Amino acid sequence: KASTVAGYLAEIPEDQRKVLKAVRAVIRKNLPAGFVERMNWGMISYEVPLALFPDTYNGQPLNYAALAAQKNHCSLYLSCLYMGSVWEKKLRAAFRAAGLKLNMGKCCIRFKAAADLPLGVIGELIARMTPEEFVDVYTKARASGGRC
Repeated sequence: KASTVAGYLAEIPEDQRKVLKAVRAVIRKNLPAGFVERMNWGMISYEVPLALFPDTYNGQPLNYAALAAQKNHCSLYLSCLYMGSVWEKKLRAAFRAAGLKLNMGKCCIRFKAAADLPLGVIGELIARMTPEEFVDVYTKARASGGRC
């Protein structure tokens, strides 16, 4: 229900707040200029502003990444994983190399602690493309009938 990131962090349980703050710090440190952090879809969202790219399929800003506190875990959504299997392979390899268990859907990684994530690779993944590059990949995927 929170309309601001600070409000969202204030309303979630303390243990999840600590976890999300740690992962959020990695995202913010590595997030390329031009993406914005805001509340959307009930979570902390990192998006391409509509002023930069208004032509989305649902009229909402194009989501690059997001963080959320769920009932029994936290979630990190990395939309950019849809756009290159090489990065998904790198992420999976980083989990294996660190001896961490990966609990992932298409782009959603479920975790309970920041230590459950290979934060260095998460930072690299976040830093890998500008909003303009993300929009370019998105529009090409949509034009070819793919999803991002």
